[in-house]
Amino acid sequence: MRSNYKIAVAVTAGVAIGALAVQGLHAQTKPPVYFVAEIDVTNPDAYAKEYAPKAQAIIKAAGGRFLAIGGSAATTGTVTAFDGDPPKRVVVQVWDSMEKIRAWRANPEYVELRKVGEKYAKFRSFAVDGLQE
Repeated sequence: MRSNYKIAVAVTAGVAIGALAVQGLHAQTKPPVYFVAEIDVTNPDAYAKEYAPKAQAIIKAAGGRFLAIGGSAATTGTVTAFDGDPPKRVVVQVWDSMEKIRAWRANPEYVELRKVGEKYAKFRSFAVDGLQE
């Protein structure tokens, strides 16, 4: 009977320590960073063929995840304006950190590809820190 009591105490202590560790790790996680781009596409066909797929592949390889893509040259998603005119295209991404966004933007492959994109579109983009949950 005593050995069962010791096992029960050990299991309870292990669960408590594990729960505290998980809570501590959760408290240390940083909120995500959201990257938003408004894109005025002037040549949707060329943009969709020469720029968008390659840019999306580079973004995914760098750790970015797409939350929304809508507007011209997009296969899904519509843009609905509530105030002012809607942009022709909108992209929303989520990143683990601002450093990862900066690394993606400085990637020589992306820098060269962006020159192609700028032939077919004008870009306005910004990033905002997410809220701690």
